[in-house]
Amino acid sequence: MSENASALPAPGGLTDKRVLVENADVAESARWKPRVNPWLIAMTVALAAFMEVLDTSIANVALPHIAGSLAASTDQSTWVLTSYLVSNAIVLPLGGWASNLIGRRNFFVFCITVFTIASFLCGAAPTLPMLLIFRVIQGAGGGGLQPMAQAIMADSFEPHERGQAFALYGLVAVLAPSIGPTLGGWITDNFSWRWIFYINIPVGIFAFFLVTRLVEDPPWIKPDRSGLRNMDYLGLAFLTIAMGGMQIMLDKGEENDWFASDFIRFFAFLFVFGMIGLIVREWTVKKPLINLKLFRHKNFAICCFLMMLVGGVLNANTVLQPQFTQQLLGYTATTAGLALTAGGIALVVVMPLAGYATSKISARTLAVCGFILFVISFRVAAEVTTLQMSFAQASWLRVLQMLPLPFCFISITNAAYIGLPREESNQVAGLINFARNIGGSILIAVTNAQVTSRAMWHQQHLQQDMLPASIGYQLHLQSLTGFLGGQFGGANGGGMALASIYNQLNQQAQTQGYQDVYMELAWMSVVLILCAFLLSKNRPGTGPGASAMH
Repeated sequence: MSENASALPAPGGLTDKRVLVENADVAESARWKPRVNPWLIAMTVALAAFMEVLDTSIANVALPHIAGSLAASTDQSTWVLTSYLVSNAIVLPLGGWASNLIGRRNFFVFCITVFTIASFLCGAAPTLPMLLIFRVIQGAGGGGLQPMAQAIMADSFEPHERGQAFALYGLVAVLAPSIGPTLGGWITDNFSWRWIFYINIPVGIFAFFLVTRLVEDPPWIKPDRSGLRNMDYLGLAFLTIAMGGMQIMLDKGEENDWFASDFIRFFAFLFVFGMIGLIVREWTVKKPLINLKLFRHKNFAICCFLMMLVGGVLNANTVLQPQFTQQLLGYTATTAGLALTAGGIALVVVMPLAGYATSKISARTLAVCGFILFVISFRVAAEVTTLQMSFAQASWLRVLQMLPLPFCFISITNAAYIGLPREESNQVAGLINFARNIGGSILIAVTNAQVTSRAMWHQQHLQQDMLPASIGYQLHLQSLTGFLGGQFGGANGGGMALASIYNQLNQQAQTQGYQDVYMELAWMSVVLILCAFLLSKNRPGTGPGASAMH
């Protein structure tokens, strides 16, 4: 009895002190607010995120210049994009683990530093292999900027203001990829491709200065340096294998004829093997790099799926229209980019309104409305995407395509945090951004492949009208032969007429390929509407940790 009695803690002993400390920590966390205006913090971290998101697309139009300058082929130069995307995809979901290791603010500052230094090295790279190494480093530094910027915003604002903060983040995530090709083309044409990297240096220095002075970690983020010693290296290996395999498979698939190529099949195997290993490892290990058990929460899992498709639609949209206008309407890269400008202006206007709406309307309702607008915009795109489309029509089409994005993006981002403890904000931000980037990579590859596939299908069917028995074809051929023969000589008229008709047929087939893909995206948006109804309906203005579902 006396032994048991002596084993019990005395009143006011260590256990009571521990309870008091824990209660004090809880009270401090509940009262915590950033010491500066949260909008200053939001603009600061948005600046760094904008710089990184811009770099995912700004180099696209500079690839021919890079190839020529560094004595590389065009195919070799595409690794400038792939190397960045691979390392970026690997680091994106690791933000939660890295923040727990060194603190979120320190990790954010570290990423800015790495990204800025790597940008300088990319611009100064003397050879393509060196450029690829520096792009890998740049992508790794940039991978932590997007999710940490979002997580910092989520914790800096009250729940009822969080939608407006995510509007600013949404503006970064959606606008930067849209203006990247235009800005990259202008810089490359007027200066040098090296300046698409050098422009990050002053922005990075300015962002470093602001973050170190304005941003602070909330009390519930407590660095644990033992995390490096106990790091899940096997999980990191599986993640690297999966993301490397996926990005290389998607980026190189079309030029290597997809699964007809041993090269693509090998990387597809790496992707599947890596993903299975990653899921099994992260689900069972005690201290995972990526907290996959968050997917037990139905709302979060649905939000990740929806965000993956929204990211896919955003990136596919940003690629399809400039690609069509340059290939078939003869636009320069700069003119094609200018056709997207009106959409960017519309986004700036609508994004704050969508952010305000999240405090008044449930996330599910906003998402459904946004996806309905997606259906309409893609249906219109299928109608107006013709060889007669004017610059004004292209600009208005871009406006129509941009209008749904704020409502979908902000509502889904906001809903992803609802019902989850705020201690998981870093993991939530990492996974939701990871899903968006993965969706973008997948849908860019799928839509490009579909345009090619559908164009070939239409070409085969249109050629059936070019048979000698077709009276319409014969009359058109004779008329064109006579006209061209009169201009360039009778001996050349027949051959030139056939070449002209075949060119028209090819252009028409490609146009119909784009129209088909837009219709496919419209049907995909119908599926998104149905998926959005699976979201639990929340009370507007609630956020992490709130039991707001009913």
